[in-house]
Amino acid sequence: MASTSDIRNGLCIRYNHDIYKIIEFLHVKPGKGPAFVRTKLKSVTTGKVIDNTFSAGHKIEDVRVETHKFQFLYNDGEYYHFMNTEDYTQIQLQEAALDRPDLMKEGEIVTVLINTEDNMPLSIEMPASVILEVTHTEPGVKGNTATNATKPATVETGAEINVPLFINEGDKIRIETEKGTYKERIKE
Repeated sequence: MASTSDIRNGLCIRYNHDIYKIIEFLHVKPGKGPAFVRTKLKSVTTGKVIDNTFSAGHKIEDVRVETHKFQFLYNDGEYYHFMNTEDYTQIQLQEAALDRPDLMKEGEIVTVLINTEDNMPLSIEMPASVILEVTHTEPGVKGNTATNATKPATVETGAEINVPLFINEGDKIRIETEKGTYKERIKE
């Protein structure tokens, strides 16, 4: 058993007969009244995100997890298939267990959280950023740079990202996986 002082991003807990991963939290100590922890929890089985408030010192049941490196192989429409890079075993996960499946290209190395009680995969942690090639974007309009103007661009995985006007088709860009936003252009 853990308490609210052990809450951190990525912690998996058992709550309401399901396993949730903490994706956001905030310790609040108001001037009047007891302290509490405001959290955003994502169900690892359904992918549903809920808000919950725990009072300070509340006991929470944490789930012991192991992390393993897996390589993304392919998506067959219903399941995403991964291979363990150490023993070459394969697993398949539904889209709900993934945070940003639209930013994953084949061959990408991800971290899989596995429940130590039943060896079932709980969720996927993407790298902090990924490098993808722009496959389609409209040319930027000259002289339209007074503000941080952006335009939509489609990358090789099919995701649509807003990029600055100077990005062209064929450019490689770094994308932050947590927010799904453009970070920088990669020079070859």
